[in-house]
Amino acid sequence: MNAASADRPPAVAFASSAAADGPPHVTTPVPYDGILLASFGGPEGQDDVIPFLRNVTRGRGIPDERLEEVAHHYRHFGGVSPINAQNRRLKAAIEVELERRGIDLPVYWGNRNWAPYLDEAVREAANAGDTTLIAVATSAYSSFSSCRQYREDFARVLEQTELAGTVTIDKVRQFFDHPGFIEPFRTGVREAIAGLLADGVSGERIQVLFSTHSVPMDDARRSGPRDREWGDGGAYEAQHLAVARVVMEHVAEQIPDAAAVGSQLVYQSRSGPPSQPWLEPDVCDVIAGLPERGIEAVVIVPLGFVSDHMEVLWDLDTEAMEAAAEAGLRAVRTPTPGVDPAYVAGLVDLVVERLSGAPRETRPHATELGPWFDVCRPGCCENIRAGFKPAAAGVAP
Repeated sequence: MNAASADRPPAVAFASSAAADGPPHVTTPVPYDGILLASFGGPEGQDDVIPFLRNVTRGRGIPDERLEEVAHHYRHFGGVSPINAQNRRLKAAIEVELERRGIDLPVYWGNRNWAPYLDEAVREAANAGDTTLIAVATSAYSSFSSCRQYREDFARVLEQTELAGTVTIDKVRQFFDHPGFIEPFRTGVREAIAGLLADGVSGERIQVLFSTHSVPMDDARRSGPRDREWGDGGAYEAQHLAVARVVMEHVAEQIPDAAAVGSQLVYQSRSGPPSQPWLEPDVCDVIAGLPERGIEAVVIVPLGFVSDHMEVLWDLDTEAMEAAAEAGLRAVRTPTPGVDPAYVAGLVDLVVERLSGAPRETRPHATELGPWFDVCRPGCCENIRAGFKPAAAGVAP
């Protein structure tokens, strides 16, 4: 930081000195002393379900009887979301990869909506003397709920713990098109299509559905930076479409007969009132209409998700598979990245590029949209219902 910049307040609150002036890509090495693994969290027993859902919907005034309508998804699985167990495995896998590379960084894990909470993780880091943190959120795409809400939670936690003057939190870039994230999807789709072709299903009779979490249209339009026209689906939809395209291009290169396979982006897990427009079409609605298009088999790809948490187990493995059976379709659901070695290595790569201050042109990315920003741009991913709140790792609007 030069003398002139030292005389003015930073553009990015709660940030390391290298990121404080708000460059899109930070090319100054930062000596981080800890990694903050940030996730959504989930209940781990029947008694946790309603308190967890109260946390998820805090501030909306939703009564418990309405929460119970959603709770049956969790109760179907004994009140246990798999997400915490998955994050324990992911944390352990990241630690193994760090050790393999000789990188001495502790990993602190905290959730937005259930224990262990983010404030507990940040306090643990501060008590250990680890105050310059780089955050890895378990969400690859740009939108309010998948990026900015995490950044607002970082700011809230630092203020509430009174560690804002002691701890800084930067965040790795959104990694939707990092090869480590995409590789497990390429493998899963390639193997699924190869299996169907080997069983005698012709390529034109196979449809690949890339599924992601639906969000309100107002939020979708505001996803990503405002210096570009993204269309009604915003950067959120554009990123998914770009990743789906490179996955299908890879499969067609590897399997010539797969060139005839069709694909489209679909949505799931809508939770808003019918009067509120959300991104469409719904995965189950699309599946129901596939037979009239001559489709015999469907490959369901959880493109918007990093692990097999509740939206995958219920919305895809339960509801979408039931819809496929009712439509008389063969159906294959491909894996999420989980703890795939390529994905874990990719997450560590994202940390390393900030440790080293890697130039933008050296950063791996698989689509024309990347590499994404280290520091979110002004006005990025606004929540139209609540407006802008203080957020770490981004330039204030």
